[in-house]
Amino acid sequence: MPKIKNHKATAKRFIITKTKKVLKRKCGQDHFNARETGVTRRNKRRDITFSNKKDCQNIINLIPNF
Repeated sequence: MPKIKNHKATAKRFIITKTKKVLKRKCGQDHFNARETGVTRRNKRRDITFSNKKDCQNIINLIPNF
């Protein structure tokens, strides 16, 4: 039986925790951050959780070997 493969694009963008929560990085971290306030820059470093159940289930199905 062949190996089950991950969807690489999804695996690079999302993290699945032990409790099957789906985390993703906040957007807007690449450039133009010098004009942001310090609070905004710090908040952009944090990962955010997905709340939509159907999207979470689709992401978990795309990354079977997490």
